[in-house]
Amino acid sequence: MSDALNSCDQVDTIADQRTGPGIVVLSSTMQLLHMNRQAADLSMQINKAENGKEYKKIAHGVLPAALTELCAEILKVLQVRTEAKDWEQFEVKRLAGNPARPILLRGFGLPERGGIQQSRIVITMEEVGRRQQTGTEQAKERFQLTDREQAVIEHLAKGWTNKEIANALGITEQTVKEHIKHIMQKTKSTTRTGILAQVFRS
Repeated sequence: MSDALNSCDQVDTIADQRTGPGIVVLSSTMQLLHMNRQAADLSMQINKAENGKEYKKIAHGVLPAALTELCAEILKVLQVRTEAKDWEQFEVKRLAGNPARPILLRGFGLPERGGIQQSRIVITMEEVGRRQQTGTEQAKERFQLTDREQAVIEHLAKGWTNKEIANALGITEQTVKEHIKHIMQKTKSTTRTGILAQVFRS
């Protein structure tokens, strides 16, 4: 029972240190169905980066160009693929906003059997950035991590899979697994979530 509680504590620690993702839901006609507060804030940051000082002239609630372009790309895929057999085929990722503090956009097309008119687009938005890097820099010292292990942790914190990490770092998935195994030993963790809890613990 204490292991289960400890695991919950680790998840709570990570959750407390992270802002939830921005979530946007659109219809296939690009009608905005839902946008949470975080998505509105991140959209404003992207608009600032895209338009400079002119961003103040943009009407409140206008979606940034990066977001609408992502949606257009997903719609093209949805028009061709009308059945959801491989959800990964419907995920499109982009970085937008200020390069110093980029925002990761992940777009998902949700096909519907009734046709494209009932399909939905879900976009998650998350700031990729400084707080994670600061935490990993402190963890590098505390746990004597190598540069490569630190890079793996930064990508783990973004929720990336081993394959995504391998592609980003130009290494094999097996090498990523070995790095994660070494990181687990150094941080005395048994799961990926446990690693992040140790790294981002204040």
